[in-house]
Amino acid sequence: MGGEILDEGMAAQFDPLKIVIDVRELGISGMQGAEWLRAHRHVDVGGSDSCRISASLTHADDDETEKVLRDAVRALVENADFIERQSPIHLPEPHALELEQAVLPRDAFFGTTEQIPAEQAVGRVCAEAVSPYPPGVPVLAPGEVITAEAVDYLRSGIEHGFLVSDSADPTLRTLRVLARP
Repeated sequence: MGGEILDEGMAAQFDPLKIVIDVRELGISGMQGAEWLRAHRHVDVGGSDSCRISASLTHADDDETEKVLRDAVRALVENADFIERQSPIHLPEPHALELEQAVLPRDAFFGTTEQIPAEQAVGRVCAEAVSPYPPGVPVLAPGEVITAEAVDYLRSGIEHGFLVSDSADPTLRTLRVLARP
């Protein structure tokens, strides 16, 4: 990837020091790859998600730093078959996570709520933020109508290793919803 992304209008600027590696073809997630690099090569990459690993070089890094990163990623590729497979993340189409805003976030968050099994929350109004990490972006926000795709994505992510620190139940067996009148 290079300057052509600017020519196509896909980015405002290009940073040649940012490295993004799609690891799906290796049969692992970016989270697994990042953990493997940390444990086996003592390389801590800048970020990871269900599909990618990202690292950044800086102007202060030298040729040795680049070599360490290159060798570590090469070793990851060579050892990917030996990394234990985790349950897959059911990543829906992006539009499936564009949820309907049924009530104002404040009204949902401060309204009368109840904690119910996640499967029963489909079609109900969410009363909490649910932000899995990675990537740390809310999938559910107060006031949005909960969909089956969102619940499936979140639950499969939890099984895979997502952390959810901002919901009332970090296991997501239950979700906080606005009580019915």
